[in-house]
Amino acid sequence: MQPKPQKRHKALQPLSREHHHGLLLSWKIRAGFSKEIEPKRIRAYANWFFENHLIPHFELEEIHIFSILDPENELVKRGLAEHRRLKRLFTDYDDDVKILSKIEEELEQHIRFEERILFPEIQKVATEAQLHHIEIIHQPEKFIDNESDVFWK
Repeated sequence: MQPKPQKRHKALQPLSREHHHGLLLSWKIRAGFSKEIEPKRIRAYANWFFENHLIPHFELEEIHIFSILDPENELVKRGLAEHRRLKRLFTDYDDDVKILSKIEEELEQHIRFEERILFPEIQKVATEAQLHHIEIIHQPEKFIDNESDVFWK
């Protein structure tokens, strides 16, 4: 019998919605490859997404979310290491096809890790005061996509 999935606390729900947009980035990269879109076009969108969405998202997680657990916690260490790896990938301009393939795969794996393992652990130990603080500091804006080149459609 499978354990029942834990309902995400409302303070963490906006972060989960942001994760959805990250998963869509991975899907858009795959769609671009399947449509044989010029890699520079896909890369331009990925760079926009990184600058406008991932960097602020990573900063919020690293400062306010991961810190709920002990800094020596293995899950926190893994989350931080994956953030560093993704940042390096997004700033590597060696081979767009190779880098985009790695971004697509590693971003999706990272989001699945946070959603299925790290966030449930954080939610389990977080106090109501900590969760309330997250709600106050993280006022998510409506996601506005960059549709200047919708190569994935």
